[in-house]
Amino acid sequence: MSSKIFAFGQVRHEYAVPVLNERAVRAAAGILFFLAVISFMNAWLTGNFQPTRVFVVCFLIEFTIRIFINPRFAPMMILGEWMVRKQLPEWTGAPQKRFAWSIGFVLAASMLYLVVLNNVIGPINMMVCSLCLLLLFFETAFGICIGCQIYNLFNKEKAQLCPGGVCEIPSAQIPKMSMAQAVILLAFAAAVFAIAQWVYSTAPKRARDLPPAAVSQPAEPVDPAEAARCKVPDFAIAMGHEEKWKLHNNCK
Repeated sequence: MSSKIFAFGQVRHEYAVPVLNERAVRAAAGILFFLAVISFMNAWLTGNFQPTRVFVVCFLIEFTIRIFINPRFAPMMILGEWMVRKQLPEWTGAPQKRFAWSIGFVLAASMLYLVVLNNVIGPINMMVCSLCLLLLFFETAFGICIGCQIYNLFNKEKAQLCPGGVCEIPSAQIPKMSMAQAVILLAFAAAVFAIAQWVYSTAPKRARDLPPAAVSQPAEPVDPAEAARCKVPDFAIAMGHEEKWKLHNNCK
């Protein structure tokens, strides 16, 4: 293991490129994904963006240390490596990981500017959050590094030592989905859709779903400034985001 403070990956004599322990990388991605889901759902369901702002700052610190100092000193990498300390390392190429993590760094910097510094609420930052969740989910659940695959599009030297050996395995040896498996998946999806339709159709009525006459609410004076602030923009109405927009902006 390298003792240098500023380094990226371990130099091992049996490999031609610096390497990282893929098991620790996936464990760290899983921890980040768990925290990201908590903060994202707080923002989406309750309109509370404070956990998201905290997470964005922590995420940016994590990836700054990974890229510009040393992955060994990044907090989530330290925790991930400790969690898998009893598992045999699976070495993967470091160069493509650095490129993939640079994508995460750019996304985190964008979120810092939008959400933390400027309190921007809207579809852009939600899409950035969703993209981060997607990248983390594929990394931790399937061992698929999407950023590493993009790396091959911009570099003449293709990635080496990919997780699961995907860089080396011949296409002829890749298992294919059979017709029977495809039919089972489609039938399962159709069954879930039908069950969901039945569940929602038999759900008890909530107070907010009742007609206005059935819900008595005391009249409140309308503040013109507050009414102007809470006017739902056209883009939110067009995408069916009206109620969520009101929630995220603390409007009734």
